[in-house]
Amino acid sequence: MDIKDTVFRLSEAYGASGSESPAAQLALEMLREYCPDAQIAGGNIIGSFGTEDSSLPLLLIDAHIDQIGMIVNYITDDGFIKFSALGGLDRRLLPAQPVIVHGKRDICGVICSVPPHLTSGAAEVLQFDETAIDTGMTKEELSEIVQLGDTITFDVKCRELVGSRVAGGAFDDRCGIASILYALELLKDKELKYRVKVVFSSQEELGERGAKIAAARICPDVALAVDVSFAYALGEDELKCGKLGKGPMIGIAPSLSRDISNGLIETAKAEDIPCQTEVMNGSTGTNADQYSVGGTGAKACTVSIPLRNMHTPAEVIDLIDVELTGRLIAAFIGRGE
Repeated sequence: MDIKDTVFRLSEAYGASGSESPAAQLALEMLREYCPDAQIAGGNIIGSFGTEDSSLPLLLIDAHIDQIGMIVNYITDDGFIKFSALGGLDRRLLPAQPVIVHGKRDICGVICSVPPHLTSGAAEVLQFDETAIDTGMTKEELSEIVQLGDTITFDVKCRELVGSRVAGGAFDDRCGIASILYALELLKDKELKYRVKVVFSSQEELGERGAKIAAARICPDVALAVDVSFAYALGEDELKCGKLGKGPMIGIAPSLSRDISNGLIETAKAEDIPCQTEVMNGSTGTNADQYSVGGTGAKACTVSIPLRNMHTPAEVIDLIDVELTGRLIAAFIGRGE
């Protein structure tokens, strides 16, 4: 499995929360290589991997397929698209960003930016109702293609940086999906300590909605939420961040199972897999929160890939961390608790 190619293909497939279909169809195709029964159900991609031995505990591995984006609110008389956010979008980065409006067909646009020559004093961070997208089309032309409620994503392609680091959009959480696929590749034809369900969940960015459905549908005994977390960059608090290239961040929190956290740490030590810990003092803000209390309640834990510039078109990860995350997941499933 080519991890970089998998990450890049998933990243560049569009799928804002609630409209995940293009990215979901690609991920479904990739997952069916390992889970032939995989299908889209309740907005989530769900597949069974390995043994169906009912005497074994049921483990669910989750990564979310959706990405942050925007939604069309209305079209002005002079042909500008007004929009609002889908998920935790940083308003500071909006001006002059190229975007794609996913209407009846995809059309390119750019978020308007007032030149500094025409502003007085320091520029303020714009509110969403002060922004608009320019496509060059008239209202009449746009109305033939774009409907209210259509989604918008940043127009961004992945690029290689130095070494194994890469930059792009929607690595949150497409790199998590890639790490799960790599884990399945490592586990092919091996004896497992769990029955395994794989979930690529929808609408995480809008309140972990897909995970709520999956928790009720599957009722796992153990759940691993594979997501991203903050990687240290200049000026940030090192105590609150992981480091790029140092391996997955294993979650420790009162809302998580300490048994599973310890099991992951012990597995990493036993298999000589570099890892980091991430201590949280309450809920995690990931799908693990839903699996821990949904259905019949699962022993849940987070396994996070360090990422810089979260929720921007220039997210940065180290592909080594994607590989190490896959190795840790595979080793944990192979060893059992």
